[in-house]
Amino acid sequence: MATRLVQINMKARDDSALGRFWAQALGWGVDSEGPGVTNLEPVGFAYPDPVAVCIDIVARPEPKTVKNRVHLDLATTSTAHQAELVARLRDLGATLADVGQGDVPWTVMADPEGNEFCVLEPRPIYRDTGPIAAVVVDCTDPRGMARFWDEAMDWTLHEVTDHHASMRSAQGVGPYLEFVRSPDSKSGWNRVHLDVCPYPGDDPAAEEARLRALGATDPVFDRSAISWTVLADPEGNEFCLLSPR
Repeated sequence: MATRLVQINMKARDDSALGRFWAQALGWGVDSEGPGVTNLEPVGFAYPDPVAVCIDIVARPEPKTVKNRVHLDLATTSTAHQAELVARLRDLGATLADVGQGDVPWTVMADPEGNEFCVLEPRPIYRDTGPIAAVVVDCTDPRGMARFWDEAMDWTLHEVTDHHASMRSAQGVGPYLEFVRSPDSKSGWNRVHLDVCPYPGDDPAAEEARLRALGATDPVFDRSAISWTVLADPEGNEFCLLSPR
C-alpha cells in the first residue's frame, strides 16, 4: 500500500476570486464542487495524474495571520520569463513579499489573500515540471520529514540533507515535494496543506492505520462534518487522506 500526493488544499475568504487568480497564474482551468469549493487543474487533465498536483480552494472566514508553512514555487525557463511572469502576476493582483529572504535570485510574492509563493530563477532541475516547480514545506527536521513521507507515499526520494530534502512522483513527472529547514515554529492550523490519496483497490482504513504506525497523529478539531480522514505529520502539519481514486 502507498499514497500519492494529488492536490494541495488552500483556505480562502473568497475561494472563487482566489481560484481565478491561480487559474490565470498557472494557465489552468477552474471547476467547482459547489458553494465554497473551487478546484483548479490543467485543461484536459484526468484526475488524479502525477503530471500535476492540483489545487483545491475551500472558503473559510478566518483571515491569514502568520506565514504559511506550505507554499508553491513556480518554474521559469529564462531570466526574461521570470521577469515577465512576476510582472504578469502583479497585474493579476499579487504583491512582492518580504519573508526575510534577503538578496536571492528568486522573487517572493503573495497572492491576493496573502499566501506566499516564489517565482524561481530558471533551474534545469525544474525544466519539465510544468508551471509548479515544487510544493515546499517548512520544517525543523528535513531528514525526519523525508523519512516519514518517503514511507507514506510511493514517491521517489531525490535528496536529503540537514537543510533540504526533495521527492518526486515515482513516474518522474510533475512537481517536486520539498522540505526546507526553517527556524519558525508551527502556529495554528495550516491554511495550506497536502492532500494524499491511496490507489484504487486499497483499503482506506488499513492505509490510515499504516500512516499512524509511521508517526501520523490526530489533530484536534470537529470531524462531524467531513467524510475523509485528517491526520498530521510528525511535525504537526495537517494533511488529508482522501478516498481511493
